Amino acid sequence: MARATASAVLMTSLVLSSCQLLGPDAGNVGLIAPGALRPNLAEDIGAREHPRVVATYGGVYNDSGAERAVASVVGRLVAASEDPSQSYRITILNSPAINAFALPGGYLYVTRGLLALANDTSELAAVLAHEMAHVTSNHAIERQQRAEAKELANRILTDVVQDTEKARAAIISSQLSFARFSQVQELQADVVGVRTLAKAGFDPYAAARFLESMSSFAAYQTAQNTKGNAPDFLSSHPTTPERVRLAVKSARQIGAPGIGERDRQRYLSQIDGMLFGDDPLEGFVRGRAFLHKALGIGFQVPDGYIMENSPEAVLASNGDGTAMRFDGADLSEYDSLSDYMTSGWINGLLPQSVRETTINGLPGVMAAAITQGWSFRIAVLSIGRTGYRFIFASRNPSGNFDSDFRRTIESFRQLSPSERARLRSLRLKVVTTKAGDTPQKLAIGMSGVDPSRRLQFFRVLNGLEATDRLTPGTAVKLVVD
Repeated sequence: MARATASAVLMTSLVLSSCQLLGPDAGNVGLIAPGALRPNLAEDIGAREHPRVVATYGGVYNDSGAERAVASVVGRLVAASEDPSQSYRITILNSPAINAFALPGGYLYVTRGLLALANDTSELAAVLAHEMAHVTSNHAIERQQRAEAKELANRILTDVVQDTEKARAAIISSQLSFARFSQVQELQADVVGVRTLAKAGFDPYAAARFLESMSSFAAYQTAQNTKGNAPDFLSSHPTTPERVRLAVKSARQIGAPGIGERDRQRYLSQIDGMLFGDDPLEGFVRGRAFLHKALGIGFQVPDGYIMENSPEAVLASNGDGTAMRFDGADLSEYDSLSDYMTSGWINGLLPQSVRETTINGLPGVMAAAITQGWSFRIAVLSIGRTGYRFIFASRNPSGNFDSDFRRTIESFRQLSPSERARLRSLRLKVVTTKAGDTPQKLAIGMSGVDPSRRLQFFRVLNGLEATDRLTPGTAVKLVVD
C-alpha cells in the first residue's frame, strides 16, 4: 500500500489478469498499412514503454533461482518459435499478481506471482511461448491500430450522429468488434504457443494445465466456489474454458498426454525461497489483517472479506457486494481533519454526516456520501500529518454495512515495537512429501493465510484437485514466514 491521493470516491474491484497485451499509448502510432511499418518501430515502442511497465509493477525482481528457471527455457523456445531471428528481453517483475504480457520489439514480462503459481518448467515455458507468439505475430501493433480506429469512429459518431440511441448502438457494435479482435489474438497466440512448446520438447498439455491453475487461483482470490464460465463479450480475453478446450485440442493434434518434458523437481528447486505475496515495502496481508512494518500500523476486516494489497491501496470485498479501499493522504495543507474531509475530494458528501472522533487514541473524522447509486462510509485517521483513509462502498447496503465499517476502523492501531520486529516476508518453501503426508497435514504449516482457507490455498498453489492424493517423494510448495 503506497500513499495516494484521490479526486473522487471511486469503487475499486479485485482483478486478476492472466495475460495482458500491452501496446503503445494511443495517438503515438499512426494507422499504418500492414507491411509498411518503419524499421525498428516495434523496438522503439518497447524501449520507450519498458520503464513505465517496470515502475507500474514494483520494479525488477532479482532472484538467481527464478532467473535460472526463466533462462533455462528461453533459448529452446526461441529456436522453436515462428521467427528464431527475433531477440527477446525478458523481465521478472516484483509483483504478486499472476500476470505475463508482451511489448512490441520482444519485451516480455512475467511476475514473480506467476512463477510461484507454476508447478514445472513446461508451465512456465507455456506462458513464455504464448507471449512470444504475440510478438512474432505483431499483435501489439495491430491492436494499437485497431484501438485508434475504434476511438476515431466513436468520436465521429458522438460528434455527428444526432440520434443518441443509434450512436450508442454503433459504439457498442465497434466495442464488440474490437473485443473479438483481441480474443482472436489470444486464441491465435494459444495455438502458436502450444505448437512452439511441443517443438521445443516440452509437454504441450502444460498450457491447458496452467490456464486451469490461473482460473482456480482467480476463484480463490474472489472467494468463489465455482470458476467463472460466463463470457464477458466486452472482454479482451476469451473465457478460460474456451481457451482450455483449444489448448487441449492443439496438444492432442501433437500427441497423447504424457509426451514432452515437465521438469517439476528442478523447477521447484529453483524457486525455493522466492518472495511470495506482498513486497515488504507495501505492507503485508495476513488473512484478514493488514500490517505495515515501516509505517507501524495495522487493521483487520470482518469475517467474509477478502483482502488484496496493491501499490496504490489495500482493497477488500465480501460476498454481499461491499467493497473497501484503504490508502494514505497528505494532511499538511489542512488545519483540521474536518477541513480535509470537506475539501472536495469526495463526490456526494453529506455535510451533516461529518463528525470528528478518536480511535484507539488517534484523531479521526467520519462521514457518509451518496452518489450515482452508491452509498459510502468514509473515515480518515491521522498520525502526525499523514492521513489514513477507509472508504466503504455498496450499492445495496445491508444491515452489516455500517457495523463492518465501524469494526474495521476501530481495529486500526499503531503496532508495538515487538509486533513490528516479528513481521517477516512470506517465502516459498519447497518440501518433499513423505509417507503419510496429506494436503490437510501440510496445509497446517502454511503462513499468511486464514486458517479456514489454508487447505484450499495449498491445493490451488500446487495444482491439486480435491480428490488428488500426494505420492511420497513429490515436491510441493508451502508458504511460510
